[in-house]
Amino acid sequence: MKAFVTGGSGFIGQHVVKKLLARGYNVSALARSPESTAVLQNLGCTVIPGDITDTASMRDGMAGSDIVFHIAAWYKIGDPDWVKAEAINVGGTRKVLRLAHELGIPKIIYTSTVAVFGDTHGQLVDETYYKGGPFLTEYDRTKWLAHYKVALPLIEKGAPITIVMPGGVYGPGDTSNIGNLMREFYRGMPMLPGPNMTLTYAHVEDIAEGHLLAAEKGKPGESYILAGPAIPLGEMIDFWGHLTGKSTPLLRVPAKFVKPFAPVVGVLSQTLPLPDVYSEDAVNILDATYIARSDKARAELGWQTRPLQTGMLETFAWIKETEIDREPENNREKQLAGVALLAASALLILWLVGRRKK
Repeated sequence: MKAFVTGGSGFIGQHVVKKLLARGYNVSALARSPESTAVLQNLGCTVIPGDITDTASMRDGMAGSDIVFHIAAWYKIGDPDWVKAEAINVGGTRKVLRLAHELGIPKIIYTSTVAVFGDTHGQLVDETYYKGGPFLTEYDRTKWLAHYKVALPLIEKGAPITIVMPGGVYGPGDTSNIGNLMREFYRGMPMLPGPNMTLTYAHVEDIAEGHLLAAEKGKPGESYILAGPAIPLGEMIDFWGHLTGKSTPLLRVPAKFVKPFAPVVGVLSQTLPLPDVYSEDAVNILDATYIARSDKARAELGWQTRPLQTGMLETFAWIKETEIDREPENNREKQLAGVALLAASALLILWLVGRRKK
């Protein structure tokens, strides 16, 4: 069996490639940079130089495949580059899925996201939920376009596409907002803005297994949410404190007091290399709930998730190991984060004082 994978050097993609190889697949993976090439070569798959925005670069490597996994995506909370986001998430997805359909690939697995639902305002939704905006980030908006304006129309034209929709993903190697937040907590987090923001949490290996289960048991034209338990950020921070023995932030600021200063944070992030958790987008989603239920995937695919305690302890062990290697850089990031927190705190105080005078 031959599998063609885009995004194979990414966080989820690496685990998908490993599982495919373990199952005996002959895996070809697209690589657009020397760094991606090195990662894929170490995994032991065939490397296809190319880019999802260049159809010709993918054609020969994809031809003759039994299955295509399209995992590659633009994901950068805090980056307002909508042109790049659309080129990769929308244009790239259109080229990959169209080419796979044109070549007659019998199975196509497309990685969407629960972010296409946007802020669900506390509702734990399933695959039937639909909302057409507004969107809080460029990632949400462009993945919505890829899901509803690219993948679903191709399904209507007969493309054998099965969609998987991961929620929040964590695990060793995570450089997303969840991973960055866990790292900030490990370093010592003095203040927690938006304790009511709610995400789902599933280990990256479980998400990767969900991809393969969708390929083995999923039905073309169907979507499957892959999401762990939905937990407010304040409760998750307390859980991390219980697991690690580290102090939890005493100051917990409701999102409504922080969100008015999102544009200011955006300006600061343009002049200071702040961590992503201090970006304008990160502030904008502080009161959001990105939550969905995976009942369908569990019932039809047999998908399961490991206990949070097991996965989180493994992730914090990885963070501890990598922190030792990054100590000088960590000190610099702590200083910058401190500047951002002081600026935000000062603005908050000025705002509260102004409200009292009215």
